[in-house]
Amino acid sequence: MKTRFLKFTLLAALAFSFVSCEKNGGEQYNYTAYQRAVNETVKAQKKNNKAILLVAFGSTWQQAFDAFDETIEAYRKAFPQYDVYLSFSSAICINRAAAGENAADGAEIRNYYAPPFWYTAFAQKGVMYSEIVTQSLQVIPGEEYTRVINYIKDFANNANGDLDDDYLSRVVLKLGVPLLQDEDKDVNAVAKALNNLYKGQAANDIVAFMGHGNPDSYDTYKANIRYTQLEEALQEINPHYFVGTVDMMENFKPHVYERMAEAGLNTSNRKVYLHPLMSIDGDHGHNDMAGDDLPEQFVGKSYTFDDLLDEANDEGEVEDCSWKVFFGAKGSGFTCDNSTMIEKGLLELPTIRQIWMDHTKDAINGEPLDYYHSKNPE
Repeated sequence: MKTRFLKFTLLAALAFSFVSCEKNGGEQYNYTAYQRAVNETVKAQKKNNKAILLVAFGSTWQQAFDAFDETIEAYRKAFPQYDVYLSFSSAICINRAAAGENAADGAEIRNYYAPPFWYTAFAQKGVMYSEIVTQSLQVIPGEEYTRVINYIKDFANNANGDLDDDYLSRVVLKLGVPLLQDEDKDVNAVAKALNNLYKGQAANDIVAFMGHGNPDSYDTYKANIRYTQLEEALQEINPHYFVGTVDMMENFKPHVYERMAEAGLNTSNRKVYLHPLMSIDGDHGHNDMAGDDLPEQFVGKSYTFDDLLDEANDEGEVEDCSWKVFFGAKGSGFTCDNSTMIEKGLLELPTIRQIWMDHTKDAINGEPLDYYHSKNPE
């Protein structure tokens, strides 16, 4: 599943820079059309002299779109002196959302744009916000958060040389950090909030959260450790909580199972409730977690949990197999099926969303961003 996603990401990134053809304007770059659309949106919606830009990785699912809409409205209510916008950092999500990838399942066709288009629109004549607060909607301060920082740096340094340098010398830039930025404060706050929501399920059964994570070569700031720290914080409350990922070495679903078995939890046919540990319940949640994917050689045939384990790759992961199918396989010692899927992204949980909003408040009340240096978890 991960391999397919990476291939599509590369294709989308390439497509993002290709030339498009418009009937009225002839041949022109997508960049020009995108920038014009964002400029018009900002001019039409500008009410205040300050702006908040929420930056998410992105999605193509209606449930995610609804979560983003709800988040924007929550921000507008909490920060009435700011205009609030939302951006995708993923080219593949931008292109697929605009193409209506999940329209057959009821998803709207949506146009989202990358942060550089929004920053340029914020700096256009007739707008020129005096303060721009960027809020990262990432869960950990990893690879995608680094991209957010670099977007701000490029804007502040007028990377394309097409913005007003005098304006850039005056505009105040601030940055709200990811959900699990701080090892102690944020990790413990998220653990407590999640337990308040799911302590009923965890009382006798298991709740396992599926995060994304980064491969070792992309583990910026060594941020993967936040997943381990969150599991530790949750288990201090109740040892029935677990946190795994789809892309972190030594923390794939078989590794999560090993920890469950070592704790002796796979002997009483307990239910395993699965929950995305991502800002939205999108492709990973619907497919990698709650999907029906199964290694091809087992499709239409009987198989056991041990059969699945035999298919683990060199990294210990059983590829092309969803978490639901894996934990629910015969012989696992658990019950895991459609009834134990908690299909909600973190932005759909008001108490978790509030932690992101608190980071925004801290950014607004703090010093302007020193964009020459990365705002990292050190």
